[in-house]
Amino acid sequence: MDILVTGTVLGGTYALIALGLTLQYGVARIMNLANGENLVLACFCAFWLYTAASINPILGILIIAPAAFALNWAIYVFAMKPLVDRAKNRGQLEIDSILATFGLMFIMQGVMLLVFGGQYFSYNFLSEPVRILGENYGLNRIVSLGAATLIAIALYVFLYRTRFGTAVRAVSVSPQSASLVAIDVPRMSAFAFALGGGLTAAGGSLLSTYYTFNSSMGVIFTMKALIIVIMGGVGDVRGAVLAALLLGLAETAVASLIDPGLTLAATYTLFILVLLFRPQGIFGRQTA
Repeated sequence: MDILVTGTVLGGTYALIALGLTLQYGVARIMNLANGENLVLACFCAFWLYTAASINPILGILIIAPAAFALNWAIYVFAMKPLVDRAKNRGQLEIDSILATFGLMFIMQGVMLLVFGGQYFSYNFLSEPVRILGENYGLNRIVSLGAATLIAIALYVFLYRTRFGTAVRAVSVSPQSASLVAIDVPRMSAFAFALGGGLTAAGGSLLSTYYTFNSSMGVIFTMKALIIVIMGGVGDVRGAVLAALLLGLAETAVASLIDPGLTLAATYTLFILVLLFRPQGIFGRQTA
């Protein structure tokens, strides 16, 4: 039971991070390798808001997520849009965006190292234990899971129950066809990229409440987000959530039953198995 609860909590946070990259890659066609740095920056913002201004990090999402949305919109417009305009096909765009965001990753990491240094940060927020089914768990982890669940549900309702969300999904399926029905594809792509950054930042704010972080660890979360997106099926929100939960449970089980040092090995083993037996992802469709 302890593995189930702890793994679900970890998977819930992973889901928000992966949902952000799912929107950025699935809709805007940008493979954002700076996704993890966006998350770490949100961790530092939540830390600063809580320690300097006594702002609850859960409520701080209302500040951090819109700021991340604006930042990622600016990144798309000024750094990614020129790549989109000059790309002759999707393959060229993917290669160019990987190279561009690889450089952006080091820029953001360097700025955070300059401002915050290389030491690890953490803070106490709702650290008291809460008893669930005979076991004690950190209240901060349970609250984070609840907040992540609400955000994921809100995203699902937006994408599948609103006209604007339907337009976003249409661009994900076929930008060319979407433009034929009067959907502003460039605007939707910019919006999806920015929304993905906001979701990742929300995940970072939640993660900071129970996780120790530093300026250089963004690449770890970027790799995990990439694995989740591919495992779930590129562009599929449901697949990203399910893959994130599976990854959280697998890492927790290995850390609890075998050795905490093998969690990354478990992550890549699960990834390889999915690639071998279902390369299109859990909810992905086979190429005709």
